[in-house]
Amino acid sequence: MARPAERFVTGLILAAGGSRRLGEPKQLLPYGSGTLLDHTLATARASGFDQLIVALGGNSADVRRRVNLSGADAVENPDFGEGCSSSIAAGLRAIDPRSELMVLMLGDQPGVTPATVRALIAGCEEETVVAACLYDDGRGHPLAFGRTLFGELRGLHGDKAVWKLMDRRAEEVVDVRIPGRIPADIDTRADYEAVLAEASSA
Repeated sequence: MARPAERFVTGLILAAGGSRRLGEPKQLLPYGSGTLLDHTLATARASGFDQLIVALGGNSADVRRRVNLSGADAVENPDFGEGCSSSIAAGLRAIDPRSELMVLMLGDQPGVTPATVRALIAGCEEETVVAACLYDDGRGHPLAFGRTLFGELRGLHGDKAVWKLMDRRAEEVVDVRIPGRIPADIDTRADYEAVLAEASSA
């Protein structure tokens, strides 16, 4: 599953949310041997990116104090309350000009593994415009976008704009088959407890 050595790939972790529904910073929830964001960063580091960016916003000062951000370019998104699209735009401001593919990861989806990320990258051909993980129960993150879409991504607004972009580009979406169900993300205390229970039983 090795990707072409000449392709420069950037990983962008979206971790700027204010965690309104949870009531405490989800980035700092205990998970494994560290925090939830530590876990996601470790997954990203093991995925073989040439550049790793993490978008911060809500609770940024605490996150910088308590999370190991080594190896990542941390960017601030002052507009994090406007949805995920604002974090994508913030990340793209820091993207390396050599980058040909950007993989979008959620900071609150700990079930995603390095193997999943590497499979997604390997499933992208040189001409791939957009790719998604196709799980047993549907499409999900991570997502991958070719350089030709970086401009469009910068202009998105709101939380679901990426999926609307994929709808508009439906004929160009490459589905990369990933065994298993879509990994859960964490928005509420019940989500967190369910993810912890699943991790402990694995």
